[in-house]
Amino acid sequence: MNLPIFLTLLRILLIPGLVVALLSRFEGKELTAFAIFVLAAITDSLDGILARRRKQITPMGQLLDPIADKLLIAAAFICLVELRAVSAWMVIIILGREIAVTGFRALASSKGIIISASRIAKLKMLFEVITIGFLILGEKYLGSFYFLSQILLWIVIATAVLSAVEYYVKFGPRVLSK
Repeated sequence: MNLPIFLTLLRILLIPGLVVALLSRFEGKELTAFAIFVLAAITDSLDGILARRRKQITPMGQLLDPIADKLLIAAAFICLVELRAVSAWMVIIILGREIAVTGFRALASSKGIIISASRIAKLKMLFEVITIGFLILGEKYLGSFYFLSQILLWIVIATAVLSAVEYYVKFGPRVLSK
């Protein structure tokens, strides 16, 4: 157990708190959920930075980090569907991409091909975090700026599709031919 793995595990442990905060009814639930989500998102940035700086990149960390990311994003988006802050079809596209790319990367890995996150995929994650933050705060806290969450959702969908296509175009022939 090292600090980067601890931060990744902390991110996973924050997810039930995020879900409870989002789906419960109490005064200030949006700010509570936003704070939990921001803390979880910060751990995502910190664990990678610390692992590289401290030379603590481990197979366990490489496995857990993307799982923690996907669990956090999926939990937040599913709760936001329940709250009617985002359309289910949009979340299906976003999460469907995650499942497809994860499966593709696993297949590639089984053939000795390592697929690192692309720049577009990293941008997708950044836009997902910003978008979810906006959606959690909602019109109640963002007022007239809430419309930006809808624009950001379309950016998330575009980067999700583009990054998936990029992986399949760049690695598909090698992965599928072996």
